[in-house]
Amino acid sequence: MAVKHQKTGYSDILMSADDMTNLWHHHQQQDMYGKLAQSIAPEIYGHADVKKALLLLLCGGVTRELRDGIRIRGDVHVCLMGDPGVAKSQLLKHITTLAPRSVYTTGRGSSGVGLTASIQRDTTTGEMILEGGALVLADNGICCIDEFDKMEESDRTAIHEVMEQQTVSIAKAGITTTLNARTAVLAAANPAYGRYNIAASPQENINLPAALLSRFDLMWLILDVAGSESDVALAQHVLHVHKEGKPPGLGFEPIASSQLRAYVAHARTFSPHVPVELSNYIASAYAEIRQDEIDAGEKAMGYTTARTLLSILRLSEALARLRWADQVSEGDVNEALRLIKMSKISLEDTAGDDTSKFDPITAIYMAIRDWADAQPTSEVRYDQAVALVISKGYTVETLRACLEEYASLDVWVLDDDGNILFVE
Repeated sequence: MAVKHQKTGYSDILMSADDMTNLWHHHQQQDMYGKLAQSIAPEIYGHADVKKALLLLLCGGVTRELRDGIRIRGDVHVCLMGDPGVAKSQLLKHITTLAPRSVYTTGRGSSGVGLTASIQRDTTTGEMILEGGALVLADNGICCIDEFDKMEESDRTAIHEVMEQQTVSIAKAGITTTLNARTAVLAAANPAYGRYNIAASPQENINLPAALLSRFDLMWLILDVAGSESDVALAQHVLHVHKEGKPPGLGFEPIASSQLRAYVAHARTFSPHVPVELSNYIASAYAEIRQDEIDAGEKAMGYTTARTLLSILRLSEALARLRWADQVSEGDVNEALRLIKMSKISLEDTAGDDTSKFDPITAIYMAIRDWADAQPTSEVRYDQAVALVISKGYTVETLRACLEEYASLDVWVLDDDGNILFVE
């Protein structure tokens, strides 16, 4: 008779020499990041950036403990909020199968003590005993909470301490203790009106307190927008899955769940740090996100606080881990900023924003011009322009095309470093 762990962790995964050879083969492939993300639930159509966010959730950032005892979490929290039928629950279920230690629960069927911990009386001895809830059982793993919006508000407040301090404090029936709950939270919810109401503000649709929203590193809003081409492509994908029992060709062989789990386990052995050279770059990008939210006013699509800055660092560290690197690069920061921007892009497509009417090159020019007018200044450094366009969801390649096009039109002149000087 043998005893086997029901819930294991990434550190319990043992890899042979052949396994490491296969991992190195995947690591050296081109666009490894995209292929790993597409290998998450390949039967589900689309959601490329959502799957990248879930891959970063599996990988996580680096948990740091300071000398004075303060603990800065490295786990990434993600909330998927969207219309019915966009495969939120399916993604949650798939993540529970990928993570070595995971707990799946629903908001309607979970109470506050069911998520944290409860005190019960032992029927044999008559003594009070402490039983851990879902968040405690998912320690060093992932806790998936479906129907997050259906939870009672009194039960939802039990999650606040877990998501930031990653502990559960108990003071009941003479038992006073603190339990570890070092878990990444993946939640799925519907908007307040069942479907997203474009006529209402984002805050009215999301209908979650700001104290809770700020704790999520990524708040992903997924809208079911009708479109003839996208609807046909979705229908063909679903029909192919039902007929063949597998997804259509992705252009490469999807990575098996066991290999994906082993890759993430090896990536989590790295502890990347953010170099000093990137400090000003990250700070300016964060300040730009805050300014955009102020300019948006009531149309702001989220709550940007100091926790958002920590979210950028955590996502960047997770991306560096995926590269098996010990240092965060500027590309990691740019991708983290892009994911934060793309998490709300489905709203901008339906909000009738003026910038959505222009092509990307024109939109980048207008963003740079508006930023220069607001300073006011006629000079824009290249790193400032990069941080500006990345925060708005555009790529560095599109920025370079914009710089060359408007330089040819004598709108501005560029020096050897790409810095911009507007022509008066």
